[in-house]
Amino acid sequence: MTVRVVVADDQAVVREGLMILLDTVPGIDVVGGAANGAEAIARTVELRPDAVLMDLVMPVLDGVEATRRITEELPGVAVVVLTTLADEDKIIDALQAGALGYLTKDAGKDQIARAIQTAVSRQVTLDPEVQRRLLAAAVRGHQARERHDQHDEPQQTPPSALQLTPREEDVLRLLATGLPNAAIGRRLLIGPATVKTHVNHLFAKLGVTIRAEAVAWAHSHGYATGSAD
Repeated sequence: MTVRVVVADDQAVVREGLMILLDTVPGIDVVGGAANGAEAIARTVELRPDAVLMDLVMPVLDGVEATRRITEELPGVAVVVLTTLADEDKIIDALQAGALGYLTKDAGKDQIARAIQTAVSRQVTLDPEVQRRLLAAAVRGHQARERHDQHDEPQQTPPSALQLTPREEDVLRLLATGLPNAAIGRRLLIGPATVKTHVNHLFAKLGVTIRAEAVAWAHSHGYATGSAD
């Protein structure tokens, strides 16, 4: 299968270089480029690619908002972020917006190509440095909540000792791949409302408040690979 890709980057030399580079990869066909977030949306609507390789810092409309609009309006299009930024806020913002991959511009051609192909399969790819920062942020958030709980509330069961139901484990594994609730429901043959209930229960048990933290927890405890602790 040939993956059709739009490349969005405000720096012409970077955008054009990526387009030429990726066009040499078997199975990838670069169909267009965009110089800002608004143009990325317009080109995606016009060309209907399988994936968009998205920079984050761009004029007119940034990459996070462009990602959000693309994944909401064209959910079949996978977005992979390629940026110089690897701070936790940007990572979390991009994943919450619907990105299925997050790479820094240190990534090589093969890594970028694999991330695009993986995203089209609705799986998540995170740069090792991005994984490290995301996990560190999740750990800090959990430690802060634990300190708060120790001072203000009865001590709660730590995440490592949690007992998840089989269905919650199924939902967590699929959540870790980046699937939205509707897609998780289709995989498990349950309704979106039921999925949402399971996700809310998982958030409460894991002590997290956003999907990115749940994904980080799943990766750090083996649920992302199908072998839980």
